[in-house]
This record gives sequence, structure tokens and C-alpha cells, in this order.
Amino acid sequence: MTSIPPGLIVAVLLTLIVSQLCYAFLPYRRRAYIPILVMTTIGFGLGQLWDFLGLPSLRLGQADLLPGLLFALLLQPLARFVPRPSHEPKEPDPGNSNPRT
Repeated sequence: MTSIPPGLIVAVLLTLIVSQLCYAFLPYRRRAYIPILVMTTIGFGLGQLWDFLGLPSLRLGQADLLPGLLFALLLQPLARFVPRPSHEPKEPDPGNSNPRT
């Protein structure tokens, strides 16, 4: 456990908290949680890149808070473009006949 940096734990927790808040409070119809989580993760990743480049930021421990939060919120409208697996059952190929007959 000592090899895990505390900033990584804080960033993961912030990502999960912000994604839950975006899922609960942003007014989008027909949303799934996974695309919102993906966009929030990308937003916090861009916030960490912002900090890595040395641009001004507000930090919470080793995690960059303010740019990550802004990027996560700005990317939320793009969550509808994240591909999701469909939950519809696959129909059998019409060319195959029933082998039991």
C-alpha cells in the first residue's frame, strides 16, 4: 500500500464523486452512468495534464482540483457520443436452419 501515491487515491475518489453528482444533477435525458464516468475521468486526466504543464491550479493534496472539475463539467455533453454495448438480444442468422429438425 505504500507504493500507491496518495494523489492517485484522491483523484479516483474525486472522479467517482463528481461523476455521481453529474449523473444526479445535470439535466440530460436518457443517460447511462458509464459514459458520464468516462467523460469525468477524461476531464480529471486533462486537469492533471494542466497541472503537469505547470499552469495555475487549485490542488487538493497531489490531485489537481479546479481544472479537472472544469474539464469534467465541460465534457459532460459529449457523454452521449460514448459507444455503449446494446442490451438487446442478438437474433440468430436467418441463413442457418434449426439443427434439431
